[in-house]
Amino acid sequence: MEKTLPDCPVETTLMLISDKWKLLIIRDLLDGKKRFGELKKSVGKISQKILTADLRSMEKDGLLSRKVFAEMPPRVEYTLTPAGLSLKSVIEAMSNWGQYYQKNLSANKSGK
Repeated sequence: MEKTLPDCPVETTLMLISDKWKLLIIRDLLDGKKRFGELKKSVGKISQKILTADLRSMEKDGLLSRKVFAEMPPRVEYTLTPAGLSLKSVIEAMSNWGQYYQKNLSANKSGK
């Protein structure tokens, strides 16, 4: 069953990546392929269950690909697809804005 996409492109983007963990997964995969354990460490306090669910969802949505190697123990690598890589500018813009907020607005809020 295909997802029905919203008419609004911003809403479509939010539908696909609005989860905070998905954004961090994309951020970490921008550097290249990663294994499950590497993602779990780099993303932070994400549970194995949520990481697995988000990776499956992102694979289904065409944002990343999963490659399974026929080895013992099995090895799986995740990489961004061209659609996932196209989010680089979005992640960079969010990072720039976060830095701006940390330096300017956060200080004003705390009375500094």
